[in-house]
Amino acid sequence: MVSGEISKRLQAGVRGDFRDILRSSRNPDRRGIMQSTEKQRQYWKKNLRLTGMLLAIWFVATFVVGWFARDLQSLTFLGFPLPFYMGAQGALLIYVAVVGYYAWRMDRLDREYAAQEGER
Repeated sequence: MVSGEISKRLQAGVRGDFRDILRSSRNPDRRGIMQSTEKQRQYWKKNLRLTGMLLAIWFVATFVVGWFARDLQSLTFLGFPLPFYMGAQGALLIYVAVVGYYAWRMDRLDREYAAQEGER
């Protein structure tokens, strides 16, 4: 819609800065649309905290166990050395658990803050 307005003005020979054309074609009553409410800020704060926590778990399962594999050889899990188990299937189980927990927790968070996918 805005691009049609711009092309009409340019074809009509209206001169001026491109920003002036954009400014004049906007609805002047759009001041509050981009401002977030306190509820939205709390939602995003909790969302980012959850994401950071789960990324830390992912990082430990993926890189820390591999990096310290020699030091962790003495630990066993189900009769296997811990680094071997984590490389074979432990990390995959942790990934599935992380994704499942994220989906469950975000569903609860969305219901708590009444967020919907189509909401903007």
